[in-house]
Amino acid sequence: MQIQFNQSPEPDAFALERGRLLFTGPIDFLKGVVEMSGLPPADRIEVCFAGRSNVGKSSLINALTGRKNLARASNTPGRTQEINYFTTNNGPYLVDLPGYGFAQAPVPVVKRWQDLLRAYLGGRQTLRRVFVLVDARHGIKKVDEEILDLLDRSAVTFQVVLTKIDKINVKDHEKLLEQVKGALQKHPAAYPELILTSSEKGEGIETLRAIISGLN
Repeated sequence: MQIQFNQSPEPDAFALERGRLLFTGPIDFLKGVVEMSGLPPADRIEVCFAGRSNVGKSSLINALTGRKNLARASNTPGRTQEINYFTTNNGPYLVDLPGYGFAQAPVPVVKRWQDLLRAYLGGRQTLRRVFVLVDARHGIKKVDEEILDLLDRSAVTFQVVLTKIDKINVKDHEKLLEQVKGALQKHPAAYPELILTSSEKGEGIETLRAIISGLN
């Protein structure tokens, strides 16, 4: 039986306001983590953002939080090798994972943070959802499949967020969605709603805020 993947519906007024309130309070960088022993106390739920290098992860986090420079993008793909934690207004931790693919770093360094990523995804009990960012111009690629397989094995629910949706023609949306839906059919950990976003235009940002604020 195939899972029906659809675009995430527009949140109702209550959910929109709940999301707005979550992200209007103070949001601060807490710490960068390079090993599991450095993780903050598991005293609240957390959501994390994963995506291949240059997918627009930093831009999305900045748009989501309304802070221009909260998450900083590296000029060199794969340069960030820390798990970065941000606090929200009495809400979940926001967790920025290292970009995967095209890492311009020595092999031992890349292996170290890949091992950290696997340990984190498989062992963080307070992790409620992973938002996997996928560039709308390219859809799901082989490099994305590796982390999707890891999430399946870790039994961690993930939800695909399509970034840069404003960079493709509206007539190409259906082709993109069909490609993504087809690729997700073999991933049991995939949440069956897709979020279409544009950090530049603000599209989908309120929806994502509402979804995060509704997790518990």
